[in-house]
Amino acid sequence: MISRLPLDQQLESLRAVLSRNDVLTEVLTRTATLDLPGWYVTAGCLFQTVWNVVTDRPPTSGIKDYDVFYFDGSDLSWEAEDAVIKAGREVFADLPADVEIRNEARVHLWYEDKFGVACPPYESTEAAIDSFAATTCCLGVRAETDGRWRVYAPHGLSDVFNLVVRPNPVLAPRSVYETKAARWQEQWPELTVLDWPSTCITRIPAGG
Repeated sequence: MISRLPLDQQLESLRAVLSRNDVLTEVLTRTATLDLPGWYVTAGCLFQTVWNVVTDRPPTSGIKDYDVFYFDGSDLSWEAEDAVIKAGREVFADLPADVEIRNEARVHLWYEDKFGVACPPYESTEAAIDSFAATTCCLGVRAETDGRWRVYAPHGLSDVFNLVVRPNPVLAPRSVYETKAARWQEQWPELTVLDWPSTCITRIPAGG
């Protein structure tokens, strides 16, 4: 099993699996041309590609969109983020997928209105990825100029390859986790969804 390989071989396997999604590889290549600070392609387009390959589905099956996170704390205005979003629309215009670009330095400005809990300001894109509702989602990839991939996976890759959805009760409320998990399990019934901890205090860990 891939999840039992040494970590360096897991990373090689991850790249091999993700590379089967041609849309994803194009998003990675084209995002690099935008020169965004601290960027990663992240979230569902990554772990869902793995789920598809592991379960013998087409690599793009069920993937709603492709998320690009970046971090620019120098300008927190909506106008600055919107300019990046519009530049991205031109770069990704001919791809058969929606690509959503977000400045994670601005998340604290709108998160509470959308999800009902306050979000302290993030200090990096990595800190934003750390706060996804499931640890399985905490994965980011970017293409470096030398062709290497930088992979951020604070909880490792075993759950991703083993089709395990594990809660990450640091920010998103239980309802968000359970709604997402139910939707994923409907699309990928092979998933094992773990329950939200019964004695859980929603918080952000020290340091982000």
